[in-house]
Amino acid sequence: MRGSVTASRGNRPDEALLALVAGGDDEALAELYDRYGRLCYAIALRVVRDTGLAQDAVQEAFLTAWRTAATFDPARGTAATWLLTLVHRRSVDIVRREQRRRSEPPPDSASDTAGPADEAALILDRRRTVQEALARLPPDQRQALELAYYGGLTQSELAERLGLPLGTIKSRMFAALARLRDLLGEPP
Repeated sequence: MRGSVTASRGNRPDEALLALVAGGDDEALAELYDRYGRLCYAIALRVVRDTGLAQDAVQEAFLTAWRTAATFDPARGTAATWLLTLVHRRSVDIVRREQRRRSEPPPDSASDTAGPADEAALILDRRRTVQEALARLPPDQRQALELAYYGGLTQSELAERLGLPLGTIKSRMFAALARLRDLLGEPP
């Protein structure tokens, strides 16, 4: 029976899925991600020109969609256009943030000699922090995130690959992202 609900949801228009997202339906958000995640990533990558930053832009855009789905106005455009606009805006924000970060001296810096080695050390430190947070996730949640973000699999592909129901994958991803946000000390 559950499979038939998932299958019928796959035929729903994007606008109907956004209405469900506005009501707190995380499976509807996951369906939109399945439909547009790759396109959103391609747009973000074109803007930010960095795979990690592109993934961040897409994740942040879908979190924004989750929080603001009720503000979507179908009279102003399609749901797809709205989502892609969120991704593009978030990508541009990230580019601007990175430009500011690179142009401003570090606040505790005694000299202006910060070079590529310092930046590489900062990146390695951030990577290590994220890897430590990932290691603290339950193995099933960590596996789902790694296959989705590093392996580029959609949630449907994950369900097929792992032999699990799509709803289970969606729940794991949602819980894993919420736990990562807590572990990394980021605001919701």
